[in-house]
Amino acid sequence: MNYLSYYNLEFNPFDKALDTKHKFETEDYKIAYNRLNHIKENKGLALFTGAAGYGKTFCVRSFISSLNTGLHKCIYISLSTITVIEFYRQLCYELGIEETNKKVIMFRTIQERLIEMSRGQRMNVMIFIDEAQYLKTDILNDLKMLLNFEVDSKNYVTIVLMGQPVLNNILSRSMHEPLRQRITVSYNFSGITKVELKEYIESRLKLAGASQNIFNENAINAIYDSCNYSLRIVNNIIEKALIISANKQLNEIDNQVIIEAYEEIQLG
Repeated sequence: MNYLSYYNLEFNPFDKALDTKHKFETEDYKIAYNRLNHIKENKGLALFTGAAGYGKTFCVRSFISSLNTGLHKCIYISLSTITVIEFYRQLCYELGIEETNKKVIMFRTIQERLIEMSRGQRMNVMIFIDEAQYLKTDILNDLKMLLNFEVDSKNYVTIVLMGQPVLNNILSRSMHEPLRQRITVSYNFSGITKVELKEYIESRLKLAGASQNIFNENAINAIYDSCNYSLRIVNNIIEKALIISANKQLNEIDNQVIIEAYEEIQLG
């Protein structure tokens, strides 16, 4: 049985592809969003870390979607296991620069292009690098040079590094001290709280047109105990629980359904 029709839901409100205009603002989201706004205005290097599923990428997606594309050029790089040359080629492509096989030429051209966009076009360039814990050391070393413009002390680009907590350990190594000193904004996501979880579930169901509270208090407690503070896991558990409960034709979801849903997810 289709759980959407069974529970009178207009759509799946726990879909990760849900439009960012329907965002749920956790405390993590609010803090990170404000710091993104700060780095947007001041330029430089930002660092955002947190376990998988804590909402880093969603927050950045929401932030990017709010920007005026006539004033801001956002480059999003998620294939962070790429080589140094591939990294520069991707930047060249995004900036409309001809690619070459020589890193030094691409590096110089990229810096010239960033200056031109900032000075001539009044364009704010922001480079977002997701899963940055996988970046090769050579790329991390080059990032500090990319931020170093010899013409003056002004920053012409914003670089936002996003990754899992191990990224903090990587950047704490002495070899990355010059890069770490350039970080002006940072935040480590803590994950969803129990109060936020209840508000999140209720708001998502209301958004989809639910006319009743589908999850009882025991179910919410079970979800929180199983999710490891991750909204991604919350969404997976809830969708699986809705499928199970609709097939059983239950009017209310309790902790037993959540346990069954979690076990199915674990079996995978």
